[in-house]
Amino acid sequence: MSTASTRTTTNSTLQRGLVLLETIATSIHGVSASDLERQLDIPKPTLHRLLKQLEEQDLIVRDVEGRHLLPGERLHRMAMGVLANESLKAPRRMLLKRLAEEVNETCNLTLLEGHEVLYYERVETNWPVRIQLPPGSRLPLHCTASGKMFLALMGPAQRRQLLKHLPLEAYTPYTATEADELERRLADIAEKELSTDNEEFIQGMVAIAVPVYDQTGRIQATLAIHAPRLRHSIDSLMEWAPLMRRIAGQLQDTFDH
Repeated sequence: MSTASTRTTTNSTLQRGLVLLETIATSIHGVSASDLERQLDIPKPTLHRLLKQLEEQDLIVRDVEGRHLLPGERLHRMAMGVLANESLKAPRRMLLKRLAEEVNETCNLTLLEGHEVLYYERVETNWPVRIQLPPGSRLPLHCTASGKMFLALMGPAQRRQLLKHLPLEAYTPYTATEADELERRLADIAEKELSTDNEEFIQGMVAIAVPVYDQTGRIQATLAIHAPRLRHSIDSLMEWAPLMRRIAGQLQDTFDH
């Protein structure tokens, strides 16, 4: 085979692989192989060969039922590398700082990392009494405001896969440790697009979170405020929800470009 012919084949394979990754990554509820066959102009044998290779490289995974394809851990790590780009961190931090100065409490930008919440960016309050959770901290999904927001807005197939392997540990007397109770809370969060942590993770701490969407309407991060119960109740934090939603909309631009 000539060099030119090899290059054409390689480029074609690369393009098809990228199209597959993009389609799976932007699918809100996961996508099946049969869906991909209908949507994409890729021969069936080639499609299944590429999917097998992407799975072997941990770029995609199947849900617990084996029917839907979802972004894999390696693809999540690649996305994290893009988000860490210094040219985008400055405007994100400026927006986060603006919110923290307005509410005079600690504000966080969090990401979903596997089975945990990752504190990606944070601006601290100046109050002497505050919760110390630095960037890079990993928190549980089922009892934090950000974690429950991710769970509530992810596709049913992805949520089933996560909850199957997620220990619903009781961090405080207020933590939901039964799947049915957690699902009820998640349904309410999905409807309101607003999540709360009323001393469910740390006793004496309250928090609220709103989603940061991407251009397809899929949650890509959360914006959260937390504070000691001695300064705020859930109701008083909720007064900041309209401002949080506005800033979350501005944060979307720092992820999409």
